Amino acid sequence: MEDLLTPLKTRITASHDEWTGPLIHESQATKAVPNAGQIITSPDEALEALYSKPDYGTLRKALQYLNPDLSDFKIKLPTPKAAQLVNVLVANIIPDYWGILDEKSSPSRSRNPQKQNKERDLLLQCLSSVVGLGAILAQLRSLNTLSRDGIDKSINSGLVQRKKCLLGVLEAVIGQDTFLLGIWTDVNVLVMKPIQKTLLWKEFVSLIASGKIPSISAEAKDTSKLENDTVEDDSWLANGSKYSVWLGRNIVFLASKISFDHDEGWTALAQLLGKSYSLGYTDHIIEEICSGLLLKDAGLSYQLRALLNHLLAHERRTFLYSLLRIMPKKFMIMSKLSDDNRDVREDMAIGGAAALIAGVIKDNNELTDSLITWLSGPSGGGVGADVSIRRAALAALSNDLGAIQVVLEKNMQIFGDELYIKHTPILHQEVNAQVLLLAVGYVYRSNQVYLSTLARSSIYLNTISNRLAASSPRARFLGMITGVAISVLVDPPDKKMKFSMSEMNIQDAHWYRTLVSVQDSIGSIKDLKLAEQAGSSMPINKNPRSKPDRNGEHGYKPFVPQVGSKIISIEEVDEQDDQEDDDLAAYEKPDSDEEDEDEDPTLIQRNKPTAPVYILDLVAGLRDTDNYDRQRLVLSNAASLIRRKASFGSEVSDHIEELATLLVGLSDKFEMERFQERRLQGMIAVLVAQPSKMGQWFAETFFEGDYSMAQRASTLTTLGMGARELAGFKEQDAALTGADVLSENSFPSKMLPKKLHKVYAIEASPIDATVKRLEKLMIKPMAVEAADKLTGPNALKVRTFSSRMEVEKKRKKAIPNELAKLVAESFFFPLTGRWWIHLQAYGNKSIQFSPILLTAYLKTLALILHASGASTLSLPQMTSEFWDLLLSLRAASSGDSTVLEALLFAFLTLLEINEDKRRIAQDHSKELLETQEWAQQVFEGARGGDEEGERIRMLAAGVLVRTREVVEKHQRMLMGDMFDF
Repeated sequence: MEDLLTPLKTRITASHDEWTGPLIHESQATKAVPNAGQIITSPDEALEALYSKPDYGTLRKALQYLNPDLSDFKIKLPTPKAAQLVNVLVANIIPDYWGILDEKSSPSRSRNPQKQNKERDLLLQCLSSVVGLGAILAQLRSLNTLSRDGIDKSINSGLVQRKKCLLGVLEAVIGQDTFLLGIWTDVNVLVMKPIQKTLLWKEFVSLIASGKIPSISAEAKDTSKLENDTVEDDSWLANGSKYSVWLGRNIVFLASKISFDHDEGWTALAQLLGKSYSLGYTDHIIEEICSGLLLKDAGLSYQLRALLNHLLAHERRTFLYSLLRIMPKKFMIMSKLSDDNRDVREDMAIGGAAALIAGVIKDNNELTDSLITWLSGPSGGGVGADVSIRRAALAALSNDLGAIQVVLEKNMQIFGDELYIKHTPILHQEVNAQVLLLAVGYVYRSNQVYLSTLARSSIYLNTISNRLAASSPRARFLGMITGVAISVLVDPPDKKMKFSMSEMNIQDAHWYRTLVSVQDSIGSIKDLKLAEQAGSSMPINKNPRSKPDRNGEHGYKPFVPQVGSKIISIEEVDEQDDQEDDDLAAYEKPDSDEEDEDEDPTLIQRNKPTAPVYILDLVAGLRDTDNYDRQRLVLSNAASLIRRKASFGSEVSDHIEELATLLVGLSDKFEMERFQERRLQGMIAVLVAQPSKMGQWFAETFFEGDYSMAQRASTLTTLGMGARELAGFKEQDAALTGADVLSENSFPSKMLPKKLHKVYAIEASPIDATVKRLEKLMIKPMAVEAADKLTGPNALKVRTFSSRMEVEKKRKKAIPNELAKLVAESFFFPLTGRWWIHLQAYGNKSIQFSPILLTAYLKTLALILHASGASTLSLPQMTSEFWDLLLSLRAASSGDSTVLEALLFAFLTLLEINEDKRRIAQDHSKELLETQEWAQQVFEGARGGDEEGERIRMLAAGVLVRTREVVEKHQRMLMGDMFDF
């Protein structure tokens, strides 16, 4: 054992008895610390001074020495000594002194504001570097880790204050639009070696453009919620969209300072822009870049060209696609303008947009091919946007006849594909038809021989044949319109294609036929700015001319039930009548008044708000979110006022989108009673007032709007319940939406106590309550039929006959279904079409894929389909799109029971509403068998014993029963002629 330990060194020390020195040594570093009167002359002295908890004077001396503009020591360089100084500034000085230095939180600034401003600026200059930015983020990250560990509340309170200080410093450091320019200047001036410049810039790009600042700031804000001590809600650092706008402004400012021939600068800026795409707010960044480099000064367009040339191929393609998404929202909104003004601004906007697109793709074959792909792809062409952006894109290609011909050929092939016709949402097919007809017009004006040859080719003939053989009326309509439009151009008068059908005479058909005569030209980029200014200055058309709608020859007049009273006459009362009643005894005044109960007369509110009479009053009341009384009064009268004004004048139509935006974004700031019910009633009233327009608006808001999950779910509830109201189910759903809740003055003879009434009176969601009721209605006949089979053969049963009076009494009156006229284009297809767009763009990471929203989405589509009725003309196309969507979500429903239940209900509704079982077996045989097999697996795998499992088994059994009915009845059609032997 002794050999295991071998001594390497032996040292003899003095014993304790021989030690004669002092027990405690005075630190030499402490002696070296300068006082407030001494001048700091070296980085070591500054570091020691900052480490020793300096007073304000010593801090001033240290910051003056570290001044990047005057000191020989460069604190912005990534050296070890600079890193130590920056770390001590971030870890020690900021928590102690930022509250004093910051002008917002310092109550003593009035004593000597110039000096404290100077020290604050010096501190921020020392931290305005890659090293300083990294130190602040590292300190915030470590504080977030400590907050997540669940430490003591007293310690956590100190962490909250430190994080507040660090967030304030970070916002002050990078808050200016010149921050990016300052960093780039420091990198070029202070760093000499090219390799070091490249590495330092990459580190900066990683910090600023990879999402570290928003994520760390958001986590700091979230972990700082301790009782009433929270980080400021208006901080833009934790808001991804605001942060992206700031980054876009900094890129614009830096681009305006780089010369055109400075390749190193454009490469670095392109690297930053490409990295910023990972933030997830590409459109916000590109919009700021376009606004800054194009719309403010036309002379800056060369800078955008230089920036695009230094981007990678896929980054340029992303830039182009983002630009095509931005322009319809920013420059092509003509819905609020009169017809004449709309035409003027539309031509300006299309010409300017075409000039911008043409400038982006100029001398770049890759971007030209990307634009052709965008116009010709199965899901491209700006689905959901106005046709103006497609006109601008084709106008940008108008000088390249070969590119236009490629667009025409690709769209023709896709337009006639059988699988595309059967399975693609109709919203995509309409966009494809519009691009096809616009391209036909350009080709006809440039090369008539080519168009005549194409019109006699097999591609064109197969396209028209497949379209005319489609089961969907809308798909056939698009085929007929395309055939007629091309035939008018290439065929002689006696051989032109004609269809003697009513659909060919409606305004929508005329609009499609006129697309071949549209000829747009490339304008100037300045026209975009002029169009934007014209849109803000042109008057809104208060009395629009009667113009036929695209949906029909005479347009659609929404079904608006009468609400309120009607004024019959106004009677003038003579004052002498009052004198005749002088002999009547007057009532005594009450002893007390509720308004005068407060002893302090200054607290009595005499100016109480009144109920809104006009729509503008309603809009102003909804905007006044700080006034509780006005908000409560406005919300309680919103639905009735909108319904009254919907069919009278143009108040509602002029402000309907503004009303919808305010109602959707309204939050329950005061925890108001019946807030959600009243808000939902107002949103439904807006939808019912103009369903053809607002149905598409609410569908777009669910996918595109910047709203919370609860607000998105409320848009789905509005669509579902509003569709049922249009279909005639308003009285049945009144209890669910709160429309028939007892008024405050009603006598509650059979009402639970107030607390219990809130719990049991109304379901948590009107959609869920309606779904449960429909489940019972659809399952009950199956259960009755199954019970009837168990009682014995029909020959042994006694049949009773009812009198004719009893039969007539039980028969329900027919209710006009106003929804069937517009359900496809205004409700159903916008929801399904945009679903596929977001699925292709974001996959299952989209917020719409969350279980809460996905469940509400499926139930809303099922309710809309059920409310439209079995006789809706668009039912075949709706069935095809809905069935494909449901089958694609089978895997997504495996991990969540609520999604699975909603999916089964949607399948059951789909099979229930399609009464033509033969058509299902003929057109959807594959989908039918897949649904049956999947429902069988769900029924066998669902657990029993609890309410949730039994409900899933019940719905799966209902789907199985309905599918087996079709399979057994039309088995010969499904299996072919197998049994004919």
